[in-house]
Amino acid sequence: MTESDAQSGPTALRIILGGHLRRMRVAAGISRSDAGWEIRSSESKVSRMELGRVGLKERDVRDLLTLYGVDDEEERERLLALTREANNPGWWHRYGDVLPSWFHSYLDLEAAAQLIRVYELQFVPGLLQTPDYIRAVIQLGRGLIPAEEVERRVALRTSRQSVLTRPEPVRIWAVVDEAVLRRPIGGVKAMIQQLDHLIDASQFPNVTLQVMPFSVGGHAATGGAYSILRFPEQDLPDMVYIEHLSSALYLDKLEDLDQYTATMEALCVAAPPPNKTRDILATIKKDFES
Repeated sequence: MTESDAQSGPTALRIILGGHLRRMRVAAGISRSDAGWEIRSSESKVSRMELGRVGLKERDVRDLLTLYGVDDEEERERLLALTREANNPGWWHRYGDVLPSWFHSYLDLEAAAQLIRVYELQFVPGLLQTPDYIRAVIQLGRGLIPAEEVERRVALRTSRQSVLTRPEPVRIWAVVDEAVLRRPIGGVKAMIQQLDHLIDASQFPNVTLQVMPFSVGGHAATGGAYSILRFPEQDLPDMVYIEHLSSALYLDKLEDLDQYTATMEALCVAAPPPNKTRDILATIKKDFES
């Protein structure tokens, strides 16, 4: 991925830009404290900028480039253009009224990812859900939701799924607990449609799907559902995403990544191989039809 790839949203672009600025500052032998002084701010602000955790003002980036001795006009303009792009709203901005604020960053990172590994024990992974399944999930535990809001939420999730069919699609590798597939969310008809969609999706070259059957018993992922996102850009480290009811965790420390990756590997080994998935799904579908 390059900065010009429109796949990336503002979160990913801020992280990429921050990585460039960090490397330039280190190469110039300048401390974060001195950089903060130059932009009328603090050392901690520079640290947050370099980690992509805050927006970057074009004036600040211009002053930092001057401080770091970047005088190549083409390079300066490229980084300033990246700054402007990183300040643009993400594609999901038009759904802001139905989108929790803590989910914004995930949508940007999902679009920038090269590989998403998922373990699910309650729902079909969002990128593989059908519209009727999505409608049923949206309304769980929420009481009566206006039909217009429901459809906007459905449109948001189906828009996300375009990452699987774009010219350079995201690869998804999902391990789904059997309970997910036997829970008739949305009713039997909706679940049969969902299973048909998973059977089809399991044949996509960028989709790997495994089912963790009840017969396995206990397994490694005792902590619940999570995702691991991997990016082609070196300034975007692998990230573990864990969603809660009203918030989410983003883990990128090496020790966390190692633990969650090892657990995911154990799940993939314990579950039947991907070439068995279609038969497992067909069997579960037949149970719903009987």
